[in-house]
Amino acid sequence: MRYGYFLSEPKDGDPIGGLRDQISQAADDGFASAWLSNIFGLDAITALAAAGNQVPGIELGTAVVPTYPRHPAVLAQQAMTANAALGGRFALGIGLSHKIVIENMYGYDFDRPGRHMKEYLSVLIPATRGEHVKYDGETLKADLKLSTPGAGLPVLVAALGPRMLKLAGTVADGTVLWMTGPKTVAEHIAPTIRAAAAEAGREPPRVVCALPVCVTDDPAGAVARANEIFSVYGQLPSYRAMLDREGAAGPGDVAIVGDEDTVLAKLGELADAGVTDFVGSPYANRERTRSLLVGAAKG
Repeated sequence: MRYGYFLSEPKDGDPIGGLRDQISQAADDGFASAWLSNIFGLDAITALAAAGNQVPGIELGTAVVPTYPRHPAVLAQQAMTANAALGGRFALGIGLSHKIVIENMYGYDFDRPGRHMKEYLSVLIPATRGEHVKYDGETLKADLKLSTPGAGLPVLVAALGPRMLKLAGTVADGTVLWMTGPKTVAEHIAPTIRAAAAEAGREPPRVVCALPVCVTDDPAGAVARANEIFSVYGQLPSYRAMLDREGAAGPGDVAIVGDEDTVLAKLGELADAGVTDFVGSPYANRERTRSLLVGAAKG
């Protein structure tokens, strides 16, 4: 299992310079990858391209970019440009986002999200390969061929439900998870996406699992803190479904919490469950937590 680090968006001063410092530190610490969310701050693709092009040797990925606000060919062009800027080290993680965001904030119709993602990938995937795309779907159309450098980047889908996992395994390079524990990965995520990839004659997909982490001697307090910080994820339907599968009352119950031995054991559970890339998001006791993750990354 490879180890990655979840980047935090700098709030003050020079945001790109601050992000570059984080990426450089992650590379120096031996992390295989670093990931940035795309919410309402920095555009994650642009920020990673700008901040990461002078830091060699580490994969940089988005976790994740919402699909609805961008035509898939436009997103392909942007991602390929970032991949060229990063010398082929960019991974594009995409996702549906949530109804409350897409409908209430952006004003797009969130009807039949599974259809949307299927049509979106039908344009995005071949476009990122530099192929001519001729597609006429119910909601998306395209007839073009990009000449953008940086073709061939991995595309990962934030897939949680069975239909989305099957789609990701069939056409994409894997999935990016959040708020998804080891039981759910072992019994639902990994077998579903792997079976779909095998049936399609494709290589085993990546399972990128991001979770909050805290190395502590007060696990009960750390769980309570995680429930407070990440409370919104216990209310969004897609994540709530994963928590319910895990038997978790709230986000704190899937956070990786405990002393060093306990956290390492839980990371081992994730590897056994089928996680190929673990992305740690320290949220408390950051120095102690990062130290353990650095040790795990270096093997």
